[in-house]
Amino acid sequence: MGRRSFLYYITDSSQLQTPAGDPRQRVDALVDRIGAAFRAGVDWVQVREKRMPARALCALVERAARLPDKGGGKLLVNERLDVALACGADGVHLPADSLPAGAVRRAMPRDFLVGVSCHTVEEVEAAAREGASFAVLGPIFATPGKRPPLGVELLRQACGRVAPLLFPVLALGGVTLENAFACLEAGAAGLAAIRLFQTADLAITVVRLRALS
Repeated sequence: MGRRSFLYYITDSSQLQTPAGDPRQRVDALVDRIGAAFRAGVDWVQVREKRMPARALCALVERAARLPDKGGGKLLVNERLDVALACGADGVHLPADSLPAGAVRRAMPRDFLVGVSCHTVEEVEAAAREGASFAVLGPIFATPGKRPPLGVELLRQACGRVAPLLFPVLALGGVTLENAFACLEAGAAGLAAIRLFQTADLAITVVRLRALS
């Protein structure tokens, strides 16, 4: 395909082995995990910790933003634009029913990333029109506890609609090493996932994903 795909790790501390009710240890574990992701070559990391208290979330983002191994990687915060700005993140990721991407884009510098979660072709087109940096479309494949899968063909349709704008669409939902190529072949600019990037052999996983593009 001749292009380097974006790899987007979305955190979920509930899947990490940390003591329940101890936000400090959870922050430590997440900082370690985010650092490992950046060292492995993941491009973007979204801190998505909806149940984490605000003070702990700020501590997490501040520490992750200062990681020496961050390199050219970018750190985003799920929905909490205030935390992203106050704590030195590189961007914000907006759920489909969150702040309008256009309003955020108008208020932010051009290099501030604005990602948008989308579930339809029309939402992807709207994100592109409003000046978002990229869209994440999903779930593409079946994922426990999520809505029915959209399928690769709908991903292909969405990517085709915004291709003239060079607008990146990332595939999310049930993405594995086995089905990742189908997403990239359909036109996805990259892959977004939780479990795929929380494996013990993350560096090997990244190498295998890079080999697909």
